[in-house]
Amino acid sequence: MKRVFDILASAAGLIVFGPVILILAALVRRDSPGPGIFAQERVGRGERTFTCYKLRTMRQGTISAASHDTPVSAVTHLGAALRKWKLDELPQLWNVLKGEMSFVGPRPSLPVQADVIAARRARGVFALRPGITGLAQVHEIDMSQPERLAETDARYLATRSFLGDILLIFQTITGKGRGDRVGTGQT
Repeated sequence: MKRVFDILASAAGLIVFGPVILILAALVRRDSPGPGIFAQERVGRGERTFTCYKLRTMRQGTISAASHDTPVSAVTHLGAALRKWKLDELPQLWNVLKGEMSFVGPRPSLPVQADVIAARRARGVFALRPGITGLAQVHEIDMSQPERLAETDARYLATRSFLGDILLIFQTITGKGRGDRVGTGQT
């Protein structure tokens, strides 16, 4: 049932929000040099890597690192607004449609985040497709806390349900959780 929902909702989302994604990508390009859509390798189900798509929120040339290890100065003015409203995640509807992601699940980590990967591996979390949102996100737990994150992801694995997923999606849409935090350093 979850996969059917993911396919139908992501297809509908791409039809409805496709023009919005294109407009936002053009605005991102206008706001700062570089592509409007950002592609980055992430770790997914079964620890397989896949290309995750997002609207670019950081300046071109920013090092590929976890958000919490990236200085706040790397985020563009428009990028900050996109992150606040979680609009940067809209291109991931394509990842959901392709089956690389789900609407709800653990957020996919970068391949270099060995501590997050090890903690999730130890708890069996890689049995799940990664999600656009998840239990950890609505509880404001990000990848800077790998053990707490993996414990929360494992709790989701053990208790997940279709109605629970709908509730997490609703909580995300209504603003619960702040998303990935960027570091506080300037560079």
